[in-house]
Parts: sequence; structure tokens; C-alpha cells
Amino acid sequence: MEIAERMICHGAVDFEPLAAAIAAQDDAAWHEQVERQKDYEVHRLTQSIVLLFAEVDPWPRMDVSKQPGWERLAPVAVPLMDSIIARWYPPGGRIIRAMAAKLMAGAKIDPHRDSHPSFNCGHRIHVPITTNPRVRFTVDGRPFKLEVGQCYEINNRMMHSVANKGSTDRIHFIFDYVPADREPVPLA
Repeated sequence: MEIAERMICHGAVDFEPLAAAIAAQDDAAWHEQVERQKDYEVHRLTQSIVLLFAEVDPWPRMDVSKQPGWERLAPVAVPLMDSIIARWYPPGGRIIRAMAAKLMAGAKIDPHRDSHPSFNCGHRIHVPITTNPRVRFTVDGRPFKLEVGQCYEINNRMMHSVANKGSTDRIHFIFDYVPADREPVPLA
């Protein structure tokens, strides 16, 4: 969503139960769904465990479906998402995407904008689960250092990128929340 700032740090959240559940996932879980990496060149060096995904074509239809990661991570991810929404966003909307996203050590996500119209109506929220001092998240040319256990909203309509020059993987829990008053009206 186009927000006034490049990025907003909302503050600390209780991320430990989700972090433990993500850490417990085996390597196969990170490879069970690879559409994101195949469909979007900028994400080719990432891995993800997808909980929810929105099929948005033809727009403005949005069909949100539970994905393979739902059963394993939802018991701890849903309370975290609900607490974030309750603290910083208007109630009554819906979560249209949710995933744990891994950027491997030495990899990068090239500069890009999330351009599909569905990104105009939703808040893109990141909760860093693991990181290292050599990860840089850049939004609109400005570098940010995102801290583990904090909640951030990024303006994904601006050019953004990530570089992980460290020796350990970076994992973020990412979800898109669409407030009720921002949901698109399907065409008749």
C-alpha cells in the first residue's frame, strides 16, 4: 500500500512462538511451493513457506486459499497477525497473503515495485524472524536495518530491494492485510 513513509516500525511483537515453529520446519517445507520463485524473477533466490495466497486474476476478484504451510504454522501465526492488526490497523479486514520468506546468505532481491493492483489496497507487514548485521533492506533508495521481533510496514509500491551479504539466512514473516474499507468491489 502506498503509505506516507517508506517504512514504519510499529514496535516489538511476541514473535517467539512463530520463530520456534519456523525453525522446526524441515528443508522440504521450504521447497514444497515454488510458484513465487518461478513467477517472479526477483524472488528466484528466495524460499518460502506459504500459509495464505490470493489469486487475484482477473482483478478485482480475490480468492484467498490456504496453502501447505497453513496447517503447520497457523496455530502460532494467526495469533501474531491478529495481535498486530488489533494494535495498529482497523478491524474487520482480511489477510490475503501470509508466508515465511527466506533470503539465503549471499543472495539478494533486486530492486522492484509490487505493481499488481492488489498491492494498492493492502498493508505489507514484515516481522523479522532471523537476520544478521549484513542484511540491508532498501526502500526508495534509503537503507533500513530491520530488527528481529519488531513489526514493520513497508511501502511496497516504492522501489525496494534486499541484500543479504552475511553468512546466515534471513527469514521474515510477511503478510498482507486489507482493511474492510479498502477491499475491491468485484466487477458485475
